[in-house]
Amino acid sequence: MTTPPRWNGRFDPASSDRGLGALPEVRVPVSRRPDEASARTGAGRGQGKGRRGPADPVRALMHHHHDLCARAVDPLEIAAGLEAHGVTDRTAARFRHRDVFSLAEELYARVPRAEEPAPPVAPAPGRALAARMALGALWLLPGALCVATASAVLRVDGIRKDATVGLAVGAGGAALTVIALWLCLRRGPLRVHGSGRGGRIAYALGAGWLFGYAAVGDWLLTGLLDGRRPYEAAPATQAAVLLALAVAPAAWCARWFAVRARRRLAVSRGLEEFAAGVRPLFAGVVTAFVCGLAALVLAARLTVPGSPPVATLPSMAEAAVVALCALLFLARLLAVHGFRKAALTGTAVACAVQAAALVTAAAARLPGAGPLGAPVARLTAAQGAAAIPAAACGAAALALLIYAFGALCRASAHGGPGACTARTAPATGTAPNRAP
Repeated sequence: MTTPPRWNGRFDPASSDRGLGALPEVRVPVSRRPDEASARTGAGRGQGKGRRGPADPVRALMHHHHDLCARAVDPLEIAAGLEAHGVTDRTAARFRHRDVFSLAEELYARVPRAEEPAPPVAPAPGRALAARMALGALWLLPGALCVATASAVLRVDGIRKDATVGLAVGAGGAALTVIALWLCLRRGPLRVHGSGRGGRIAYALGAGWLFGYAAVGDWLLTGLLDGRRPYEAAPATQAAVLLALAVAPAAWCARWFAVRARRRLAVSRGLEEFAAGVRPLFAGVVTAFVCGLAALVLAARLTVPGSPPVATLPSMAEAAVVALCALLFLARLLAVHGFRKAALTGTAVACAVQAAALVTAAAARLPGAGPLGAPVARLTAAQGAAAIPAAACGAAALALLIYAFGALCRASAHGGPGACTARTAPATGTAPNRAP
């Protein structure tokens, strides 16, 4: 036991140091939020100063992602950005947080906002209902115009017996259908934000090739393999009607998935919890869209004369169109949520397979190059010419489905500004203080 120094009229530094060394170490708690700092230090809210010193594990992360935290309008947007940069719940544990959501709440509290956005003005109930009805009518417009055009062309051909008038009516209706489809892609849940002119041109070229092959690809391939044959308009008309009618269920499924995923993001407390809740939603959306396509096949059979009977099984041509619709839906869903490169890759692969089939069939007509077209010839002889687009679009759609099952179940796919403003109530309060 150390004896305290005696006072003898002189100050003994050595004895004073020994006495102070015997006292227990006192730890002063440090506030984790800038607005809870000591009044003597003068650090307050808005100066961006929280915990100081090497004991603050979040400071380096805060400076590294300062722009993301300063522009964020909600802690969930920071959580999505951190997850997109590879920060997981295990990484958050090194920063003394139980998950990424809790770490994002601290970053949101400590980093001052660059500018406070104005709260969105809620529309009146009547105006909101009118907007939803107008948007729903817009989704139905391409299918209605395509069905009306097909019926008008068939009626004109049956009454006037004039192919020129039928072609003029079909061209006008096709132009109106394309305009309606463009409006659907520019508004609502199928709109891609920030794609740029190059991205829009790439999407247009890929979709244009796929639509063109659905119209005349099988006829060209059959002509290259077996010689010239008369063009049949019924399969192409049925494919056009089915593609136009599929816009409405695609838009509805995309909106339903986006809204439900954002709600799940608002109540989730971890990345694994969010992914586990979104996977059933995504599987349900894909299943609902495919079931809707099965019903649309029956509607197209009833609309277009010359189609297979309603009671028969789907033909290979109809399977090819269904695969094309699934490919376009998955590609658009990925592009809407920020995975534009994957969407372009999927459509480009399908286009490349179809183009390769046409090129090899044409090259097989050259002297000595017959083996080049043997695989395509055997496949078309066994399953028909529609087997080529069915295999190309089906394989690309399956690859995009596997990729989307992982990509669209991450929080970073739903953490944009639109996701934050869609919520009606804040998710949670600020995380409690954690001493370093």
